[in-house]
Amino acid sequence: MGQAGEVVPSGFRAPAPPLRGLVSYHGYDVRGLAPGRHRGLPSPYLTLVVTFGPGLQIERPDGGRDRFAACVGGLHEVPERIVHDGRQSGVHLTVHPLAARALFGLPAAALATVTVEAADVLGTAGRELTARIADTEDAGWDARFAALDDVLLRLLHRDAPGPAAEVRHAWRVLTSPGHVGVGALAHDVGWSGDHLGRRFRAEFGVGPKVAARMARFDRARRDVAGRAGGGALALADVAATHGYADQAHLAREFRSLAGCSPSRWVAEEVRTGLTGGGDDPDAGLGRDVGSVQDRRPGRPPSSAA
Repeated sequence: MGQAGEVVPSGFRAPAPPLRGLVSYHGYDVRGLAPGRHRGLPSPYLTLVVTFGPGLQIERPDGGRDRFAACVGGLHEVPERIVHDGRQSGVHLTVHPLAARALFGLPAAALATVTVEAADVLGTAGRELTARIADTEDAGWDARFAALDDVLLRLLHRDAPGPAAEVRHAWRVLTSPGHVGVGALAHDVGWSGDHLGRRFRAEFGVGPKVAARMARFDRARRDVAGRAGGGALALADVAATHGYADQAHLAREFRSLAGCSPSRWVAEEVRTGLTGGGDDPDAGLGRDVGSVQDRRPGRPPSSAA
């Protein structure tokens, strides 16, 4: 058990082989901080959080609070405000949006902008997972990750129908580094821009431009976090690396999507240990998503519009 003021070492482990590329695991156990709020930032991933200490408290826009022992959240464009009493302990699972059908049995769009009880999405398996992780208060990361593997492998629908190849291709292109206009992408897949937008939103709950924006911001804020240990943040370099017009443009994106400046986010979140690399694709989520994502290179086949 950790003592007051202690940041218990985080746990990282790749999931069982059939789950790799669909989900990544990041265990966290931060204790002894002053009570406050943590920002759950927009990203191009869905989130499953299962706690083994105090429940997760999320502050709603109206000031009310919802408490979860385990919850699932979809893509969102505004930061979530997580209220804590000085301790946060649990496992953060990053879920690729194209894996939502295989793991949750529904498209990512069904969870867009909301955070709900894990049992509301996973049913009995969600209740089992919540109970098993809660029982690991005095156990180590291996026990927690083993429980995750066991439950998620039973949930996995390997033959779940996925979205059209055009939609999968659009997601990969829009969330990868480099700028591609939606019009050019629509032409590439043989659809109109309006049709691509409708099909994209129906699958993910956000439009193509929003997905591209969130993915670029996610890469930039992880770059900022990575530079935080080296002293100067070199925000102008971060902006240039990730295609922002200048440092001021990057700062505006932080204020819009994180609710604060980059330097304040680093001081309040990164250097206190509240933010880590749990949703870093290098932690286990690659660009390809198992059996539910098209792996063929080049232009995807066009289906009927």
